[in-house]
Amino acid sequence: MKIAVVILNWNGKKLLEQFLPSVVQNSPEATVYIADNASADDSILFVTTHFPSVQIIKNEYNFGFAQGYNEALKKVDADIFALVNSDVEVTRNWLQPIIETFNNEPETAIIQPKIIDYKRKDYFEYAGAGGGFIDKYGYPFCRGRIFESIEKDLGQYNDSCEIFWASGACFFIRSSVYKELNGFDTDFFAHQEEIDLCWRAKNKNYTIKYNGLSTIYHVGGATLNEENPKKTFLNFRNSLFMLTKNLPKEKLFSTIFIRMVLDGIAGIRFLLQGKFTHLFAILKAHFHYYHLINRNLRKRNDFQLKSYYYKNSIVYDYYIKKRHNF
Repeated sequence: MKIAVVILNWNGKKLLEQFLPSVVQNSPEATVYIADNASADDSILFVTTHFPSVQIIKNEYNFGFAQGYNEALKKVDADIFALVNSDVEVTRNWLQPIIETFNNEPETAIIQPKIIDYKRKDYFEYAGAGGGFIDKYGYPFCRGRIFESIEKDLGQYNDSCEIFWASGACFFIRSSVYKELNGFDTDFFAHQEEIDLCWRAKNKNYTIKYNGLSTIYHVGGATLNEENPKKTFLNFRNSLFMLTKNLPKEKLFSTIFIRMVLDGIAGIRFLLQGKFTHLFAILKAHFHYYHLINRNLRKRNDFQLKSYYYKNSIVYDYYIKKRHNF
């Protein structure tokens, strides 16, 4: 089984200096690639000088996460794509449990390892934690992380289980499935495109797994942090894109309506906090959504998964019932 570890890079020399050594050292089973999104720094010179075994793929422009990977993976020959953020430190033998799962479970198409916070190594990390789930209004959450509440790693998720979505911070997928699904949706640019891809995989009856025997450490927010209104814009817009493409027909319009009401409440919250740029980011996200609604409706498959989500509202459980642990 040929494995390609592919790291998307954009002006990330400092991150590559810090984290690439762990990937090269701990991935003898794989070929390591840097997919460069037209960086203006000397990150590629650094890689070719210090890590000559690493393969370089140069994208013509900064395509973002979604199209950046789509373009780069056209040039990668492997059975398994391991898409790894540039701010990830991997551990010894991190690939072995993943390889075993793929070998033993032909129906499993996508796998995520346990993701721990690089800065607090006894806590899970926001982007993925112990595996991703989604509620009936499209809000993602994780084993080990619900909204801003992050659990301490006490070994509670040192298991293997089926999940709804795998984190883009460290995302393993069979290349055949990636190609069958035409990769990430490039309209997303960045954020939640991995959830959309997982949902589309589930609509094709593929299985998505979490494997807690493989561990990586993720910094998180290295490209866009939580305070950046562009991240707010992408999260709100892309969530609506994803719901429109993947919800069952009978739930589509009612769910979108309720979600937009909840977005409005979030906007009022930003207003009361004085975060006007984030309020405008939500409004901009909705305008973009309306502009592309017909295109996203045309992307719907013939089959939409009926039972895919946590049946309640995670927003209600978290903010009203005060349930902060998975």
